[in-house]
Amino acid sequence: MRRQSFPLTDRLAPFIVNFISRTKDRSFQRALEDSLETGGFRTTRQRKKVFEVVAGSYDHPTADEIFERARKRMPEISFATVYNCLSVLVRCGLVRQVTLDRSPTRFCPNMREHCHFFCEECGEVTDIELPSRTALGRVPLPNGFEVATFDLSLRGVCPACGKEKGRKVNARPAGK
Repeated sequence: MRRQSFPLTDRLAPFIVNFISRTKDRSFQRALEDSLETGGFRTTRQRKKVFEVVAGSYDHPTADEIFERARKRMPEISFATVYNCLSVLVRCGLVRQVTLDRSPTRFCPNMREHCHFFCEECGEVTDIELPSRTALGRVPLPNGFEVATFDLSLRGVCPACGKEKGRKVNARPAGK
């Protein structure tokens, strides 16, 4: 099945998506419904609620964390429902699934091409914007191969953990 792209999350940062979902903007809700319908799925209260939780998250939550947050807003929701909703949101291109080695799967609302930095000390996952997709053109691929999408994760120590451990931390601004 070809993954459909969600036009608003392609262009907007998570905090804006969160603001729109909280204000119940009708055009945003309609775009969410259209993306689900295009993927062959109905719009349900549970899918909307799970999407709102992920869209408002900056910490790349696991399914367990999403379940706990969704349950605060919708006490009757089950873990199985949250898990199924996440599967549908990923299939429709509304949420990105992030797998980091043996860690639990996490979910990311940022649908733009980017990579993730995983802090090996505290476990924090941070989005890292890439300079451009043309950088992939410099990766030597075997003849006939074409990149459709990519999944890149970097591992190391975040500035807060580096400071705690007395390590010298890269002080360059991002992208330089």
